[in-house]
Amino acid sequence: MTGPAARPLLVGTDLHKAFGATTALEGATFAVDPGEVVAIMGPSGSGKSTLLHCLAGIVRPDRGTVRFDGRDLATLTDAERGALRRSAFGFVFQFGQLVPELSCAENVALPLRLDGVPRREADARAIAWLERLEVADVARQTPGRVSGGQGQRVAVARALVTTPRVVFADEPTGALDSLNGERVMDLLAGAARESGAAVVLVTHEARVAGWSDREVVVRDGRTRTTELLA
Repeated sequence: MTGPAARPLLVGTDLHKAFGATTALEGATFAVDPGEVVAIMGPSGSGKSTLLHCLAGIVRPDRGTVRFDGRDLATLTDAERGALRRSAFGFVFQFGQLVPELSCAENVALPLRLDGVPRREADARAIAWLERLEVADVARQTPGRVSGGQGQRVAVARALVTTPRVVFADEPTGALDSLNGERVMDLLAGAARESGAAVVLVTHEARVAGWSDREVVVRDGRTRTTELLA
């Protein structure tokens, strides 16, 4: 942040979440600035994915607040939250979650089409992002006909095509070999920083967290922050 008026883009404060008798979050806190990449780390079952889902407005915390650009997500209607996830937020998941019946270009264009962008413009923007992510050659292929690394780059293109302000990446390299994982992270972090988007990255791999500016470690539903050395 720079200047006295600057504030974090996305803030989670004193977040609590339980699923039945299982406590996932117990007072977790989180903040990310525009253009910052923050890695959420922790052992399996620590609550890191639940924290990401609360920050993204997918899951409502039992207690605590999540504010995006100063707005409390709890005050938004379901329609407003859906619009936020289509335009201001982008998502990359471990297995891409591309629509198998659509071509790679159609997958990238899908969030634009859902937001009312005309087909020709949506297709052009999708192709531009596939070129930027170095997978324009698979634009007309369906996801089942491309490699895992190519598919994940398509998923990154889909996440970035709406020019989101926050990208949520949940184990984006978990299904890839180390070489493809490094390339995906290099492209994701580089493109996000260039556009000024914040990245909230869930990972259990230290090498993947190496692309972040800062680590937030989740353990037993609580968080602590570690500043990374340049």
